[in-house]
Amino acid sequence: MPSQTLSRRLFVSGLVAAAAAAPVHAQERPLRVVASFSILADLVREVGGPAVQVQSLVGPDADAHVFQPTPADARALAAADLVVVNGLGFEGWIDRLVKTSGYRGSVVVASAGITPRKADDEGHGHDHGHGAHGEGTDPHAWQDLRNAVRYVANIRDALSSLRPAQAAAIGERAAAYTAKLQALDRDLRTRFAAIPAQRRRILTSHDAFGYFGAAYGVKLLSPQGINTDAEPSAADVAQLIRQIRKGQVSAVFMENISSPRLVERIARESGVTVGGKLYSDALSAPGTEASTYLRLFAYNADTIAAALMGAKVR
Repeated sequence: MPSQTLSRRLFVSGLVAAAAAAPVHAQERPLRVVASFSILADLVREVGGPAVQVQSLVGPDADAHVFQPTPADARALAAADLVVVNGLGFEGWIDRLVKTSGYRGSVVVASAGITPRKADDEGHGHDHGHGAHGEGTDPHAWQDLRNAVRYVANIRDALSSLRPAQAAAIGERAAAYTAKLQALDRDLRTRFAAIPAQRRRILTSHDAFGYFGAAYGVKLLSPQGINTDAEPSAADVAQLIRQIRKGQVSAVFMENISSPRLVERIARESGVTVGGKLYSDALSAPGTEASTYLRLFAYNADTIAAALMGAKVR
């Protein structure tokens, strides 16, 4: 009898322990996070670590400007715990997708708190036609590493509010990643300051690098404007070619999300060599040169600096 009583007590104790452990296991389930595009998805993974399971709507080497959501994307949102977007009018399709999906959770705007820049008229910028910041807003705020620090803080706060038991670990990951962003930013400011100002003039296939240019003192021109869906006029292209021939541009670059034909034509007619490919609105495929945000930024900076250092002073 004593042995049976002991067995029953152990059995009951096991049930109580299992019941008490159930909420802990539920709490430890990774958050299902949907990010609007690949760069944001990488930031969420860096900050969230094992606390998150991340899906990107717009994948590597894909163009969020012309993205068309599918029913599968709506289902992903419906099952999400959190949705993270860039904001500033970058995802003109996101409001419709959220409504269609029936998602009722939080939509975190990663760029919240950032003062957006306006599209540069000299860069032939065009507004996305969306967003609350007014006409001519440039949404590519992640092209300044200081802004990326704000993105990380916003993502940290959102994840911590949903997983308070893991807030300390999330905060530690965010702090470590922020330190890497700040170290790279300091390095790039020193590197570009050493390049003569008259060399720091480039042309890219669309105006995604305005924040980069403002941060690191690089003058940018673009035939396509902020939105890759906008076609430049013949007059715009002719004006750019004239500027390049007058020595106002040191290098031209293609982008991973844009057709190279326009830039190749401008380079051919102006006599300027194409400086290489840059990554603007999307990461590259996993395991390649720009497969994370930090790798993307370092690769772009290295490519631009190498081209400018090799350019003749005009």
